[in-house]
Amino acid sequence: MEDLLPELCDKFPEQVNVLEPMFGNYGGREAFGGEIVTIKAFEDNSLVREQVALPGQGKVLVVDGGGSMRRAMLGDMLAEKAAQNGWEGIVINGCIRDVNVIGETDIGVQALGAHPMKTEKRGLGDLNVPVTFAGVTCQPGHYLYADNNGVLVSPVPLSLD
Repeated sequence: MEDLLPELCDKFPEQVNVLEPMFGNYGGREAFGGEIVTIKAFEDNSLVREQVALPGQGKVLVVDGGGSMRRAMLGDMLAEKAAQNGWEGIVINGCIRDVNVIGETDIGVQALGAHPMKTEKRGLGDLNVPVTFAGVTCQPGHYLYADNNGVLVSPVPLSLD
């Protein structure tokens, strides 16, 4: 597999912002990218559940879970639903669970770590608002690319072609 991010950084150094290296790659896809859809929610994955149930072709879900290391914002059932609905990937500023199953699911997933405790479903959170973590602001409608080298965002779609 090609190292996507170094190539994008070399070709588009003025158009990319690279997130601080704090994410682990957990999904069945090592590299992914697409248009950003954002969620800002702390220890409540109600909006994640809603979004992965929608068509996600060409999109990446960026979840700002406030960096919580106490609850998992994504588990196997939601990851499988996202894959079934065509999402390219999910990046979580927080934790996931069901790591082994997610690793076999055809979706890209990057997160801070794993935690076995699920969130409470209180219906709290904000959809498609700018979210800032790891030194970068992710804007809805911008683009995110990720692989084993890290995560980057760009205001425009990028291609190595």
